[in-house]
Amino acid sequence: MARMTSHTSPHTSAAGTWDARIWAALFAVCGALFLDGLDVSMVGVALPSIRADLGISTSQLQWVVSGYVLGYGGLLLLGGRAADLLGRKRVFLTAVTLFGIASLLGAATSDPSLLVATRLVKGAAAAFTAPAGLSIITTTFAEGRERNKALSIYTAFGASGFSAGLILGGLLTELGWRWTFLAPAPFAALIAVAAWRLLPRDTEKARLGREFDFGGALAITAGMLVLVRGVVRAPDVGWASAQTIGSFAIATIILALFVAVELRVPQPLIRLGILRNGSIARANIGAMATIGCYFGFQFVATLFLQSGLGWSALHMALAFLPAGLLVAFGSMRVGGLVDRVGTQRVIGFGFLAFIAGYALFLRMDETPSYAVMILPTILLIGTGFMLAFPALNMQATTGVADHEQGLAAGLVQTSFQLGGALVLAVVSAVVTAQAGPNPDAASLLDALRPTLAIVTGVALLGLIVMGTSLLPARADAEVAQVESS
Repeated sequence: MARMTSHTSPHTSAAGTWDARIWAALFAVCGALFLDGLDVSMVGVALPSIRADLGISTSQLQWVVSGYVLGYGGLLLLGGRAADLLGRKRVFLTAVTLFGIASLLGAATSDPSLLVATRLVKGAAAAFTAPAGLSIITTTFAEGRERNKALSIYTAFGASGFSAGLILGGLLTELGWRWTFLAPAPFAALIAVAAWRLLPRDTEKARLGREFDFGGALAITAGMLVLVRGVVRAPDVGWASAQTIGSFAIATIILALFVAVELRVPQPLIRLGILRNGSIARANIGAMATIGCYFGFQFVATLFLQSGLGWSALHMALAFLPAGLLVAFGSMRVGGLVDRVGTQRVIGFGFLAFIAGYALFLRMDETPSYAVMILPTILLIGTGFMLAFPALNMQATTGVADHEQGLAAGLVQTSFQLGGALVLAVVSAVVTAQAGPNPDAASLLDALRPTLAIVTGVALLGLIVMGTSLLPARADAEVAQVESS
């Protein structure tokens, strides 16, 4: 397959049509995001069965989720830059293969510590596949209509994986939680084979030695790992505890050291000047707000409906399914909408949908009608995600040179993960303080209102930061000012 770049592609016509091979290559890359969503949602459904079978505490169980978040959020920036420097196809294939192997090991172990270790490895693998896959798309398809179309499809795959995982996880958990760990392995194998055959070869040699900023790589990895660990541990040990404050202090020192290193080395791992562009900076803040408010809402809503009202995991999955279907089928049309009104306005409409959805959920009581009280919120949240998620990916990678697309992709993916981890940790702490260790439906309902105020405030902050009143010309001018060296 000939090399494809963001300027030309031998598999697209002048009219912008794509041949079968480029569709297949796109599907192979999108498959990794599908796999990530599938794995996360399946394991989430299986958590109660894991706790019952292995006899582990709630704190240990949390690390089945947090271990993945730690590996993912801690290594995304390194993964994004590694794709630029070591070769996108090379990084993508290696990480997908590692993800599959870790899935097999997780399904086979009965040791809680090893189970968490496999989740950490899978999160680390996803931290390399996500930015590598996104940068393959952004360097393959020309900026504008073609790239927007591809990124809309990319988003649809992620939502489809998450939605499928909710249902498949509920069904497989009935057979045994190990099936939810085993199922991603054959998917990973298929994606690796397809990517090996269909993706263009890396035309440049891996740039190591003097060109690779090992000091920066070590500092950013250590700093992000300490920061994410501090965030996910804070609800358990306390936000004002010495452990939490110490973690944040250490992370600050390490990240400050990283900035100092990057300002001095001739070939920095991350060119900090990329964030001086207002459009890209706003996209990253918007990414934090989008996932943060959604993760916070999903946590408290799931807790109320399952623990408070006694809903089953499958019942819960079906209740949230309309949102996933909206994103899966609707996001493919977002590219055309962006072409007409611009990314900032589309993202702004998405945040408005989030705010309306969370506000409607305030009507919740202990005997809710799904059609009247829950479904409208689910549909509005699905609409918000359908609009905001693909448009944020588009804005975060627009105007960036090919050799930094991995960096831009890693930055926005890191923003998504950090936003989710931070807001989820705050919401979890509020729920614990309000409802206590063994909450019932009434106490969870009392905790629902302050947490909804938090997630609504986060969505409102995202709307304000995106500045939907800005003229498109101003946003375009900022994109044009992105530095390329």
